[in-house]
Amino acid sequence: MTAADASPRRPPLPPSRRDPRPPERPPAGLRGFVRRWGWRAYAVPLLTIATIATLVEIVVGGPSPASTAATPTPQASTPTHVSAAPAGDAGPTATAAVPAETTYVEQGAGSVSVVDGTSPVYGSGPLERFVVEVEDGIGVDGAGFAEAVETTLGDPRSWGHGGRMSFQRVGVAEAAADRYDFRVTLVSPGNMEKYCPGVGTGGYTSCRYGERAVINLARWETAVPDYQGDIATYRLYVVNHEVGHALGHGHQLCPGDGQVAPVMQQQTLGLDGCVKNAWPYP
Repeated sequence: MTAADASPRRPPLPPSRRDPRPPERPPAGLRGFVRRWGWRAYAVPLLTIATIATLVEIVVGGPSPASTAATPTPQASTPTHVSAAPAGDAGPTATAAVPAETTYVEQGAGSVSVVDGTSPVYGSGPLERFVVEVEDGIGVDGAGFAEAVETTLGDPRSWGHGGRMSFQRVGVAEAAADRYDFRVTLVSPGNMEKYCPGVGTGGYTSCRYGERAVINLARWETAVPDYQGDIATYRLYVVNHEVGHALGHGHQLCPGDGQVAPVMQQQTLGLDGCVKNAWPYP
C-alpha cells in the first residue's frame, strides 16, 4: 500500500445532504432544439429558405442580363423615307425598318439600260406603250423584271380594266425614237434621288418623275413591314401605284378601318387600318 492509498477518503454524504431532484433532461421537441442549438436554431432554417428562393429565381427567371448574348446589329439600308408622291407633291415624312436580310445592291452604276423586246397588246381601248429599264450593275435579270411589269399591267384588274386602255411594252428602237408613253425603271436605293430629284424618297420609297415610274430596288426585293413578307403582292402594288401616277392619278386615303386600300393609297408608308390591295379594280 502506497502513501496515497493510505490517505483517508472523504466519507459519503448522509442521505439528508443529497439533492433530492433527479438530473435535468433537456425538453423534447422544438423547445429542446432551440435550447440546445441557441441562435443556430434560427439561422439554419433562414439560410435554407434563402437558398431555395435563389434556386427558384434562377430556374424561372433565366440567366441574368449580363450573361445574355448580345444581338448583332443588322446591316440595313437607310430607314428614313417619305411619300412616294409625284414630283412637286412630296408626302409626309415617315420611318420604317428595312428587313435585316437584304438581297439587293445598295447603289448601282447610276446608268440604266432598256430591256429590249416587244410584247403583245394587253387589253382593249386606247393604247399605252411603255419601256422597261433596269439600272446597270444591280444584278437583276432585265427580262424577268420586264415580264413582271407586263404581267401586272396586262391583268384585267389593272388600269386597263373594262376596256379603259391597253398596254404594250416596246424596246430599244422605240425608246430611241420616242415612240412610247412612259417608262418603268428599276433603280437601286442609292440612286433614287438621281432619278427623282427633289421628290424626297429618302432612298426608301419608289416614285414617279416625269415620264418615269421609278421602282426602288430595295422595295422590289423586300417589300415593306405592313405587307409582312408578301413580296409578290407588294410588287404588283408598286407597279400599279407608280404607273398610276404616270397615267395622271393622284394619291388617295384609306376609306375606313377594315376596308380595301385604294391602289393609289401610299401603302408603302402604312395601311392606316385598311387591307392591303395591289389592284386599281380588285
